[in-house]
Amino acid sequence: MGHDQLLTVVVVAQAAASLAMTGLIWTIQLVQYPVMREVPASAFVAFEAQHTRRITWVVGPLMAIEGLCVLALLALRPSEMSWWLPWAGAAAEAVAIGVTALVSAPIHGRLSSGKDDALLSRLLTTNWVRTAVWTARGVLSLVMLLQVR
Repeated sequence: MGHDQLLTVVVVAQAAASLAMTGLIWTIQLVQYPVMREVPASAFVAFEAQHTRRITWVVGPLMAIEGLCVLALLALRPSEMSWWLPWAGAAAEAVAIGVTALVSAPIHGRLSSGKDDALLSRLLTTNWVRTAVWTARGVLSLVMLLQVR
């Protein structure tokens, strides 16, 4: 596989992972997190444990693919791709990972001890940042894909 073909694979993989994350984060924002408010306190710890365990198997690989593709495109941007696109994608990825690591994951950690409506509200509110940046990544990944096709 030649250099240009490899970069095309990277751009396609990035688009697939970013668009999957975009759909997933909208589902979490509009369905999963609001439903968490309806879970009875007596069942909440088990529900949160299941959510955290199961979502990791979906989010982890997608975020890993995105991260590897971001690094590859920063280092080896295809010549037909606008120079700023990989940087904008990297910035959006950094914000998404930062909010996940510094805000969402700690809130989930605290929710693992029990239902807390204030924490659930904070999770839902702060998740709009992740929803916005993953939506931006999805759009950017499509623009990148169109530029190299």
